[in-house]
Amino acid sequence: MAQHSELMTKLDASIEKKDELIQKHFGKYAMRSVLATLYLSLGSAIAIGLGLKFTDPAAGKTLYAMAFGLGLALIIFLNAELVTSNMMYMTVATYRKKLAPSRALKILLVCVLFNLIGALVIAYMLSLTGAFKGLPADNFLTHLVEGKFEKSIIQTLVEGIFANVIVNLAVLMSMKLKDDVGRLFGIILVIFIFTFLGFEHVIANFIYFPLAYFSSGGVIAGMTVGAVATNLIFTFIGNFIGGGLVIGLTYSWLNKDESVHYLD
Repeated sequence: MAQHSELMTKLDASIEKKDELIQKHFGKYAMRSVLATLYLSLGSAIAIGLGLKFTDPAAGKTLYAMAFGLGLALIIFLNAELVTSNMMYMTVATYRKKLAPSRALKILLVCVLFNLIGALVIAYMLSLTGAFKGLPADNFLTHLVEGKFEKSIIQTLVEGIFANVIVNLAVLMSMKLKDDVGRLFGIILVIFIFTFLGFEHVIANFIYFPLAYFSSGGVIAGMTVGAVATNLIFTFIGNFIGGGLVIGLTYSWLNKDESVHYLD
């Protein structure tokens, strides 16, 4: 007797909604992509703000890591479009033949473009607020960003893989949990892993780089066009491997054979 994968059913339904929205209401899809970076920026802002307030690096880092997950929780609860989770969705869509590869790629490209546009605008606006305006040279945000430029390409790539494995595990877990309070705390606790360990997330970096630049007046050690581009390219590739291949492709394969009793 064929078995039923609740997880795959939910993923398929989300994929169908995303495809319908971008095909019929492109502007609304673009706005949901901008909103994703607004929500992630707000989570990042409170996380970085907590890091800035504590002189003890361990306390600041811990509170930063705990607060960052609020941004992803807002994205999941309010159905915004984040490219790193869409890496999983679009890989599932392609593997399960729910979308043609060209349509899946279109969703990814549009999403990443409007994530970037939103991040640049919102980061600049945040830099004008009292929390981030005119930060001194020696501060939590600057050290966070400067540390990213000190990483090798292979470290950036591997940390990008782990980061999006964790992000998409949080997304999948939120689908399995029924209670909203449980979903919220589950997301925050899972995301804590990658933020505390300093792994690389391309959309978070879309926000961090311009926010650090604008807030410090452009005084960021190691920040060059080449360094920024290298980080973003290899973080993006790592994120795709982690979210698309490790999570999306693996779970699609695990749940492909409906004669298997152990699904999800």
